[in-house]
Amino acid sequence: MMTINNGQARLADLDGAARASLDRAVSRAKWRILPFLILMYLLAYLDRVNIGFAKQSYQATTGVTEAAFAFGAGVFFLTYALFELPSNLMLHKVGARRWLARIMVTWGVISALMMFAYNDTTFSLIRVVLGAAEAGLFPGAILYLTLWFPKEVRGKILAIFYFGSPLALIFGGPISGLFLDLDGLFGLHGWQLMFLIEGGITVLVGVWAYFYLTDTPADAKWMPADERQALTAALAAEQSEKAHSGEIDFARAVRNPRLFYFAAIYFLIQITGLGVAFYLPTQVAALLGVKVGLLVGCISAIPWICALIAGFFYPDWAVRSGRRQICLLFSLAAIALGLVASAHASPALAIAALCFVTMGIMTAQPIFWTFPTQYLGGAAAAGGFAVINSLGALGGFVAPNIRTGAITWSGIDAYGLYAIAAAAFLAFVLVLFIKRVSGSQPLSATISPVRT
Repeated sequence: MMTINNGQARLADLDGAARASLDRAVSRAKWRILPFLILMYLLAYLDRVNIGFAKQSYQATTGVTEAAFAFGAGVFFLTYALFELPSNLMLHKVGARRWLARIMVTWGVISALMMFAYNDTTFSLIRVVLGAAEAGLFPGAILYLTLWFPKEVRGKILAIFYFGSPLALIFGGPISGLFLDLDGLFGLHGWQLMFLIEGGITVLVGVWAYFYLTDTPADAKWMPADERQALTAALAAEQSEKAHSGEIDFARAVRNPRLFYFAAIYFLIQITGLGVAFYLPTQVAALLGVKVGLLVGCISAIPWICALIAGFFYPDWAVRSGRRQICLLFSLAAIALGLVASAHASPALAIAALCFVTMGIMTAQPIFWTFPTQYLGGAAAAGGFAVINSLGALGGFVAPNIRTGAITWSGIDAYGLYAIAAAAFLAFVLVLFIKRVSGSQPLSATISPVRT
């Protein structure tokens, strides 16, 4: 059986039957929950970056200026950050099923309204409201995963969850490019079709979420009783461990500098990730000498396919090997060096450099989240994850503006890439001290591995 001694969860003391029940519970939850959460995150990420695919044709049709586009692309993240904390605290109060469904339906409707954004003002206004509507989805999903998966498998689970972002850009790129090439269908511009259809799909998935998701393992009627009990006990033991050596009270957590150290790292990682995602299609188009469409969408998918492959094994290996910090440093170095190299290489080599950039982005984020998810629990997790993600989301506002500002100041396109690379370098420096700040121990120190 499982015992808890001085807050330490001792899953190694499980007998054979209980261990088997826990393994089956984790596997069953993984196959039921993760694909759906990946779909939700895929749609959320596509909603953030599809304006990058629409950029050329949208500006040509509406006359929205480069500065206004950069502001509108980034202002989404200001309201997203502002509403992140109350949204995640509300999720903790009412349950993930209701709140995640509400978020998706609301943002899907507003995203579809982008088809009416014909000038600078309406573009910025809809982006402002869209940010508020989508706030809470990502940290809510992170919190939801902590309610279902013990920490020793969480690195792998988070890495799989992050598949949503490269999948959005692998499939979303060609699909968005196809919509743009259908300009004139039903009397609509291609970018209007893109926003309308992608927003409508999000609404449908949001309705589905209300009926599909289950708030906690204790409520999972689709899971056999022995598995339900084993998983609930394992997660309760982990919560006790956090109460002993981590943080479960939000009021205390928000006064702890560790929380904001985590947030600073994530802020810098988000500058790199969204700075690349926003402008990768136009960068590829410039390398190929063509306009953004189906061809650019397909070529832009190549770096994200590489990212997907790296994300499948690298974060899980980082956790299981006990080398999370050094692996995170390698990921950040790949981002910084790859961006600089892509500014000075031939088209083929530049695409190859961008593959290393996207692999770094894809692997850095799930490895990073293993640090705060190990430290925060309870209300501190609900609020703390929201604080980290909301401050990180400000990176989405900063990214397009520092890139545009660097290019405007220097008159050289490469300086925009240098600005994004600098954020990865600063994150690298902060990660050098992350273990000293977080006081975290190897994930295997108190809990034996759960097989997935």
